[in-house]
Formats: sequence, C-alpha cells, structure tokens
Amino acid sequence: MNFKKLEQNIIDIITEQQLKLGYRQEKVRIYYPLLSLNRILGTDMDAGQMNTALSDFCGTVKEKYGSIGVSENDGRFCLLIPPEGNKYIHEQKTDNSFLAELIDTVRHHGCTLEEVLSLFHKYSCSVHIEKTEHGEFDYLIYFEDGNPDSFYYCLSVEENHIIYHRFTPEDYQDFDL
Repeated sequence: MNFKKLEQNIIDIITEQQLKLGYRQEKVRIYYPLLSLNRILGTDMDAGQMNTALSDFCGTVKEKYGSIGVSENDGRFCLLIPPEGNKYIHEQKTDNSFLAELIDTVRHHGCTLEEVLSLFHKYSCSVHIEKTEHGEFDYLIYFEDGNPDSFYYCLSVEENHIIYHRFTPEDYQDFDL
C-alpha cells in the first residue's frame, strides 16, 4: 500500500498549524473520517481493515515521526503525532510560502477579497474562482494545475475580515453543494 499521500496530508495539516500558531514541540492530534482515509489511501476498507492499514503506516514512518498513536471511535480516526514527529516536520522546512502568505494576509483586520485573490494570482495564472450561492461560504478558490497546492479554499467574507477553510478536492466533493 502506498502511504505517501497520507504522509503528505499529515505534513500539510501540521505545517498549517505551525504557521498559524507557531511551533511547539508537543503532540498533535489529527482526526479523519473513515471516508477521508479511504480516499487518501485509494482504498475501500472498513474500520477494522483501516486500523490494520494505519498500524502498517505507523510502522513505515516510525523512524521519522516516532510512535504515532491510532484510535478509532465510530468510524472517526485519530492519529496522535508525538512531539518528535511534530519537530521533524518543523525541521523539514518544506516550501509553504503561499500558505504562509495567505495566513498573514487573512490575519490582519480589514483584509479584502481583492488582497486574497491577488495573492492566489501571484502564485499561479490558473486560479479557479467561483462565487457560491449555497450560504455555507462565499467563494471557492483553487489552483487548477495543483500548484502550489491542490487544496480547495472555501472563503467567507465577514465584515472586515476573511475566513478560510481548506479541503482536499475529494473531501470537498462530499459537501454536495
């Protein structure tokens, strides 16, 4: 089984957390629904099979991240990344300049949609921008070519600030909007 996509997803989530909150050498919990894990791994497993697969995953990455804990409750899995795993990701210094700039942009009071769109266009000329009408959020934005990342960004414009959430394309499709 190819665990590269799951490992990259963990790196992406922890990197975003570190950019937002700063780095501390501490445990990090990441929660995944069974459906998301199946999509990431390209499988169709039940919870028991997924527990086995995640145990295999933890064994393959133990040298880099330490002993990752896995728990499951009603189809919702928790991966507990130990402090040494969090530190390993911090020390890798992967290129996350887009995400760092996005976080800095939306962090300041008075951020405008134009500033956010300009930032997306700074990193790519193939940016999908869609005004939504369903009321969950105001805009869907992503890089059509997957560079610098393949996440779907859901933006809400609220008075003097902008809130974003990002999802894998597959998880976004689950919203059925």
